[in-house]
Formats: sequence, structure tokens, C-alpha cells
Amino acid sequence: MFIPHSDADIAEMLKKIGITKVDDLFTDVPEKLRYPELNLPEAVSEMEALKNLQEFAYANDSTQDLICFLGAGAYNHYIPAGVDSIISRGEFLTAYTPYQPEVSQGTLQAIFEYQSLIASLTGMEVSNASHYDGATAAAEACVLAYHHFRGKRNKFVISKGLNPQYRETICTYFQGYEDVNITGYEHTDPFESDDYLLSQIGTDTAIVYVQYPDFFGQIHDYTKFAESVHEKGALLAISVNPLSLGLLKPPGEFGADIVTGEGQPLGIPLSFGGPYLGIFATTKELVRKLAGRLVGETVDKNGTKGYVLTLTAREQHIRREKATSNICTNQGLMALAATVYMSLLGKQGLNQVAKLNFNKAHYAAEQLNQIEGFRVIQKGPFFNEFVLKCPETVENLNALLLDFDIIGGFDLSKYYPQLPNHMLVAVTEVISKDEIDYFVNSLKEVING
Repeated sequence: MFIPHSDADIAEMLKKIGITKVDDLFTDVPEKLRYPELNLPEAVSEMEALKNLQEFAYANDSTQDLICFLGAGAYNHYIPAGVDSIISRGEFLTAYTPYQPEVSQGTLQAIFEYQSLIASLTGMEVSNASHYDGATAAAEACVLAYHHFRGKRNKFVISKGLNPQYRETICTYFQGYEDVNITGYEHTDPFESDDYLLSQIGTDTAIVYVQYPDFFGQIHDYTKFAESVHEKGALLAISVNPLSLGLLKPPGEFGADIVTGEGQPLGIPLSFGGPYLGIFATTKELVRKLAGRLVGETVDKNGTKGYVLTLTAREQHIRREKATSNICTNQGLMALAATVYMSLLGKQGLNQVAKLNFNKAHYAAEQLNQIEGFRVIQKGPFFNEFVLKCPETVENLNALLLDFDIIGGFDLSKYYPQLPNHMLVAVTEVISKDEIDYFVNSLKEVING
């Protein structure tokens, strides 16, 4: 083991700060707490530690080894080799925080391009430089709405079709707000109608939150819904699957005030849960309440194009307790990956990938619907996910499917007790027709065996 300081080095440092031994550094810590007994295994060599870690890694099942039909907010998509190649280059991969634009033009330009692409994709006027993930972006949207109405509207109407983890994050964010009322999602019917949500809106409602496509994959046209929300004076926020917008009408055309989403489908690997990318876009009217970084394009005194952080006075690192949010950073590397992904695919490529997800999911639903005892719940169109009612528990089915090298769908009963034996099945472009057919036949064998 390499020890960076020799005894002579240590003695010199101790003399410099006026003590004689290292133990003197801990005199302010109660003696009984200084050296607690820790339940740790004996030390091993680097070689042994690496071997142990490899054994742990081999125990994991990944989408490289198994066919995956699990989605529910994080999806196994194909990532072009160019994404990792480009973001790994020294010109792009940097830990530098872009507060000084004169030395961070590359980072700022990459963020500006990301913002431009997200604004175009969502049909919104402004995008920030990203949040940590889709859940924190959703919570920040509610923070924005609360401050937009200066706390005078304190009711948040949250759809049952919003990702349940996003709902939980919103509730966590507002634990310290005694006057905030978060409602809507307690409705017993998980496939609630727009009429129910609209009935919950009052003069005290700040924001109405829906998902597009919703958590169950269903596609809704929120045009008239948005009009009704605005008639009652509330803001409409829509959480999106950004990849679906390569095919579907952008939420900006519905009249959305805020668009958030999980950017993981845009060239970011599953990575056992992160890091991911929180998308956040708004109208210009709300830009001064927008949390996080915002990069703008300008010119210097010589007329040369340049990039700067703009409207930063609203951020926590400037305004502190007066800021709308304490978020003043972004997922720079993940935003760069999404930018490269969208740039490589282009408009036609995104449309093609979205169509593959749409068509393959519908083919899988048709085949699964023909198995005795199984039934697809959706009657309308859906995007890359659908709900499958099963003849027994999803937990049991998924355990048996592992013997066929298949990761089954999401067990909806975990968040929706009223949906026992309901599986949320995700089908992306990486799943082939043969693999879908194999999944269907495997389920038949599991049930009949």
C-alpha cells in the first residue's frame, strides 16, 4: 500500500500547526466515539478486491445478456457509437463549470445547442440546460408554478397517469410547505378521464400535471384539456417521453405552459438507474422563474458570436434565499450526449426510431392479446408501452421468464394496488420480431407448464 506522507513529512506538518501527534487532531471528538468498532471484513489486496468486485458484477443480469421488456420510465434503446465517441473527446468532456464564458465557450455552445434542440422538439419557446432527471424536473415545475402565483394558488392537481416516482418526488419537495395541497392522483381509477382532473381545478389551483404518453403508454390529445385548464387560470405542465415527439404532436401545440421529461431515451444508457437527464422547457412568459442554467447567444465588442450564462440573477448562487429554486446546475455530460444523439439522427431519424417503437409495441400487443388468459387493456393508440392483464401475479411470471433469458414487464401493483396481475410491457426499437414472438411463446409455456 502506498502511503503518500513519510514520517518526516507528518512531523513537519504537525509542527507547523502546533501539535505533536496525529491523535491530537481528534481531541474535540468524545473519546468513546473516536475509534468505533466497524463491522467490516478484513483488508484484502487490490488484486483480491478486483476479483471480488468482478464476481459481484457477473451476478448482475443486463440488457446485453437478456431480452428486456421492462420500461416504466427508463428504456433500453440503441445508442449510436458516435455518441460515446464524441462526448469522450477532450474538446467536450470537461468538469469545468461555465461561469467564466471566456474560457468555456465550447461547453456553453454545446448547452445552447441542447436548449435549441429541446425547444424545437417540444414546441416550446425556452429550454434550460437540464435538471438531474425527469422526477426532479417535474418537482421543479411545481416550484415554478407556486412562485409564479406568489403562493396565492397552492393546489397542485397531479394526474394518476404521471409516473408515480415523479409524484413521490413532488410530494417530497413540498413536505416543508404547510399550505400546499397536492391532489388528483388519489383517484381510484388509474385510467382516469380528463373530466375528473378538470373537476379538481379551482381558483386555488396553480398547476395541472399530466403525462404524454402517460405512464401506461396511452396517447392523449390535450388541446381542449389545455384550454379548460387555462380558462380556470392554472398552468398546464406535461411530462413527455422525448423520443415519442419524433412521431407525435409536440406539447407546445397543445398550449402547454411547462414541458418536462426524462431525457434518458436520447442516447443515454440505462446504467442501473443513472445518471439521467431532466428536460425542462417553458414559454417565454415563465423564463424568469425558470430554475437551473440558461445559456444565451450574443456578440462581443468586435461582433464575434459568443455564448454566456443569461438571466443568472434568478439563480441560487446569486440570489440565495430570494431565488425561486436552489437548483443552479445541470447534467452537462448527459445533455451533451442527448445533443449528439439528436444531431446524429436528425428529424427523419428521430421519426424513424419513434415509428419503430410505436409499430413494434402494437405488434407485441396484438400477439400477446391472443394468448388465452391474457388481455391488453388499452383500446386506443399507445407508444412503446401498454398494459397487459395476466392470469397470475406479475412477480411470479417475471421470475419464471428469467429462465428463458427474458426480463419481463413492470409490475403495476407496486404503485397501483387496484391493478393486481397487470404488467406494463415496453417494446423499443432494439427488440426484434423474433424476440417478440419468443416472448409470446415463453409466456405460453410458463402458463401451461
